[in-house]
Amino acid sequence: MNISKKQTKRKTEYFDPSRSHTCKALGDKIIEMIYEMDGASKDIIVICIGTDRATGDALGPLVGDYILAHNTTYQVAGTLQYPVHALNIKDTIEHIYADFDNPFVIAVDASLGMSKDMGLVTLTNSHLFPGKGVNKKLPAIGDMSITGIVNLSGHTGANLLQNTRLYTVKQMAEYIGKALIYADHHLSSPL
Repeated sequence: MNISKKQTKRKTEYFDPSRSHTCKALGDKIIEMIYEMDGASKDIIVICIGTDRATGDALGPLVGDYILAHNTTYQVAGTLQYPVHALNIKDTIEHIYADFDNPFVIAVDASLGMSKDMGLVTLTNSHLFPGKGVNKKLPAIGDMSITGIVNLSGHTGANLLQNTRLYTVKQMAEYIGKALIYADHHLSSPL
């Protein structure tokens, strides 16, 4: 399973969902990165990681549900009904690479961060390590990754995910979902 075909410098950009114009900016940046990474001609898989058993960790599945409710060309793994989490992520990754020849994978997950970054969304031209904020060792996934910083990082990461407001997570999921849908419509439309 090849996570990244090209060696490029890891670059992370931050977006503020409270500013409405940044949703289009996130969508435009997703498009730009997909083209830069030669992903536009591949099957694009969005793997939405997390579980609704911890409010803050529901970001990924909420994004998955949001995308599936709209007409996109993405293949989606990870919804509230069928979440991708620590217990099944290895199998899910294996299925993705068995079912699709050289796919472009966008990984979406909740994350914990510094207080100045709380509530922001990140876009990175590289994989992510799910569970890192709560000290889980899970396989890296994604050619590109999107995270929502839902709470502060710290020694009680799992507890912080439990105590994150659902409203905050839902708003962030819709923001990410809208940006991904915007990107999909522009990638799949003839020029």
